[in-house]
Amino acid sequence: MEPKEYTQDGTVDLRGQPVLAAKTGKWKACAFLVGYEAFERMAFYGIAANLVVYLTTQLHEDTVSSVTNVNNWSGSVWITPVIGAYVADSYLGRFWTFTISSLIYVIGMLLLTMAVSVKFLKPTCANGVCNKATPFQIAFFYTSIYLIAVGAGGTKPNISTFGADQFDDFNPHEKKLKVSFFNWWMFSSFTGALFATLGLVYIQENLSWGLGYGIPTVGLMLSLVIFYIGTPIYRHKARRTGHPTSDLYRVFAGAFTNRKLILPIRPSELHEFDQQYYITTGKRRIHHSAVFRFLDKAAIKQEGKDSKPRALCTVTEVEEAKLVLGMTMIWLVTLIPSTIWAQINTLFVKQGITLDRHFGSNFQLPAASLGSFVTLSMLVFVPMYDRYFVLLMRKKTGNPRGITLLQRLGIGFVIQILAIAIASAVEVKRIHVIRVHQIQRPDEIVPMSIFYLLPQYVLLGIADVFNAIGMLEFFYDQSPEEMQSLGTTFFTSGIGVGNFLNSFLVTMVDKTTGRNGGKSWIGKNVNDSHLDYYYGFLLILSALNLVAFIGASKKYIYKREAVDIEEKCVQMESKPLDLSPLQV
Repeated sequence: MEPKEYTQDGTVDLRGQPVLAAKTGKWKACAFLVGYEAFERMAFYGIAANLVVYLTTQLHEDTVSSVTNVNNWSGSVWITPVIGAYVADSYLGRFWTFTISSLIYVIGMLLLTMAVSVKFLKPTCANGVCNKATPFQIAFFYTSIYLIAVGAGGTKPNISTFGADQFDDFNPHEKKLKVSFFNWWMFSSFTGALFATLGLVYIQENLSWGLGYGIPTVGLMLSLVIFYIGTPIYRHKARRTGHPTSDLYRVFAGAFTNRKLILPIRPSELHEFDQQYYITTGKRRIHHSAVFRFLDKAAIKQEGKDSKPRALCTVTEVEEAKLVLGMTMIWLVTLIPSTIWAQINTLFVKQGITLDRHFGSNFQLPAASLGSFVTLSMLVFVPMYDRYFVLLMRKKTGNPRGITLLQRLGIGFVIQILAIAIASAVEVKRIHVIRVHQIQRPDEIVPMSIFYLLPQYVLLGIADVFNAIGMLEFFYDQSPEEMQSLGTTFFTSGIGVGNFLNSFLVTMVDKTTGRNGGKSWIGKNVNDSHLDYYYGFLLILSALNLVAFIGASKKYIYKREAVDIEEKCVQMESKPLDLSPLQV
């Protein structure tokens, strides 16, 4: 068999043997993965989209408590991937970490279905009014959803990264296919979310909560069967280091130890293996960059008997640490946009419940179903972005992606600012209608159509085409090769911290504005609150964050690997973000 018929990036099968390029990977392997992503997102959004309604109507939690609990749970779902990614990169690999975690996920879904279905596990209800849940019922419910959060920790960072592993970066044709992978991966995710916000939410509110959670549970189990059918054609990244994060510690420790040494003028004088070492080991060499120069001290060659060559870091290892620092800098300016995203399943839903939700004479739209327009706008704009926008911009910029990864994020953040500005304006109108009609009780319906909220949902969906997909691709693409699962968690943890940050802001704003008998901006009675002020506060934070993002982007240097230089791609991705052509 000709060696050239094997993959060039060193991927192997489940037994650790080299795999044939023609018979494995690419989109035919990803076809077995996208089904799981669709059903998993259907399960997640089937819970998240309507959780605030369940907590307030079934468990009788107040507005602030329910919003806080939804944010805390959502935050946990997006934070736990940090642990799952670490386990995958350092111990089990993506495939086995995903396998174990998916089992935990399914157990959580089964328990949740029981929590809302089995009589003694749920609050008793009569004439549409439910009694207060017992401590045991509350504990069982929260145990089930936090088991789901644990399961998501091992599945979320590894399934998308595992899908990206099916494309060989050393094969020009496959690398070109990979450019579209994250767009279409998220497309499958949006499809699952759409079914959840349109179908499951209606089933939960009008038929049965048990059926609404049972359907995605069965779908999740079915998708896992399909996933394992594709096992023979999957490619697996071979781990070349025991604990990738240990190299990071060595770099920071080495830089601190050598902090008093003087850096050489020429980077070529720093310690680095020759190219033959990287060819032999299959690792990728990363070329020196001028940012975070203090870390270069970890690679200073020392002469004399006191030198410790075993502790000496290479330029590639130092550059990997620089990449993590650079991504951390970008990660920090994604937290406020993630906080804006958290409004979709919390305060936006609370707004919608107060509005006229009739669609036609007999049908009443569940408030959480308006979230489907976020997904619909994404489903419409992802193909347009991939097939038209990228091609148009590619002709103008010469970049295979059309625009740089950070330009994509910047555009999404600007659209998001517009969305929250419109949300504030709509809330001003809702409050005006409340005053005109002298509405006071929290259960009174405001004579104003819920579709006034539609523009903010649609704009957030369009924004996610740019920033949600862009963040996932950015953190995967810019991560050190041996840490790509952990790198992907920069994306998930940003959303998680954003949810926790929103929970903190809601609590603090409620306590601060309601102090000394004042009217809280986010009170128990949404019809007697000032959500417009809170949205205005988020608008100011978003605008300030955009300024910080632009500053961080201009200082960011893209990863430069040897493979990029061979393909002459450095000119497009190894320079700071140029925002001027797009006026972002």
